[in-house]
Amino acid sequence: MDEKQPPSGSRQRIDKWLFFARVTKSRSLAQERVTGGRVRVNGQSVRQPSYQIKPGDRLEIAMPERDLILVVRLPGERRGPYEEARHLYEDLSPPPIKKDAFTPMEQAVRAPGAGRPTKRDRRIIDELRSGPDWGDD
Repeated sequence: MDEKQPPSGSRQRIDKWLFFARVTKSRSLAQERVTGGRVRVNGQSVRQPSYQIKPGDRLEIAMPERDLILVVRLPGERRGPYEEARHLYEDLSPPPIKKDAFTPMEQAVRAPGAGRPTKRDRRIIDELRSGPDWGDD
């Protein structure tokens, strides 16, 4: 076994592991996620960021986009690149649900002539305003 690798039976705080595995961007966000009740370990809800996890534990994490199901393989030593972090867990999450194309609200479609005038429209407006009858009342 490598000197840097912790023993396979070692435990680690759940907030540190979530940070090292690149599930959250910061350790404080990991703590908020845990205290908010969005993390379950082996089916049990966990609310303490100091909860100790070990290899073999199954984590269910409610993320804004989708739910993650991860099985802990190794405890983390540091927050490394993604290639290193993905060896800390096995991902059992279902594939993300494909969304349809943009909804009409998301497309922001305007009716012709609505909204800000184009450069051509502004030139036409300027020509009309510069005419002899404009503003001479």
